[in-house]
Amino acid sequence: MILRTEELDVGYRDRVLIRGLRLAVDAGDVLAVTGPNGVGKSTLLRCLAGLSRPLGGRILVQGAPADERSPAFRRTVASLLETAAWYPNLTAGEHLEFVQLVNRPVPPGWFEAGALAARLGVARFASVLPGRLSTGQRQRLALALVLARPSRLLLLDEPERHLDEAGRTAVGALLREYARRAGAVVLASHDPTLIAAAGAQPLDVPDWHG
Repeated sequence: MILRTEELDVGYRDRVLIRGLRLAVDAGDVLAVTGPNGVGKSTLLRCLAGLSRPLGGRILVQGAPADERSPAFRRTVASLLETAAWYPNLTAGEHLEFVQLVNRPVPPGWFEAGALAARLGVARFASVLPGRLSTGQRQRLALALVLARPSRLLLLDEPERHLDEAGRTAVGALLREYARRAGAVVLASHDPTLIAAAGAQPLDVPDWHG
């Protein structure tokens, strides 16, 4: 099992947004967390990524507690939850090359940087610095970067932001392929096009409230 939660409570301060969540996500699974804004989707993802502490319960990633400080956890989990950070003097294409360089050895059969650039439309602006990209182009680059890095668990918060329908469909297809590479995906999304393209199982946050 790649990801398991046990009686997980998430929220902030003393306000519980999601209570008693029992979740099991294994290789090949794509899970789409749905529901209106403010019900705890982003907070849940931050806890799964080890960036925030849950109010109660446990999160286990490959049998070990979620801990962003752990090298093993960082090798296992890749996430895009907030605005990406850029190296101002590297072009979009150089960002992709750099990610795979620092994560060598890349496993056989993993996403290749050039193929990701082509499928997400990054190839069209590969020679451009991030500061000169539109918001949609930066989102495409950020998604290419998170997929270029080898991992077993992928966490995404509204990856459809700033993308047109073609972009959302392309991302969904790549998430489906990520799962076929023995990975597991958990994403928060409002977009039915992306969810369908990814073959994701939707879970509505209000259904988890005790």
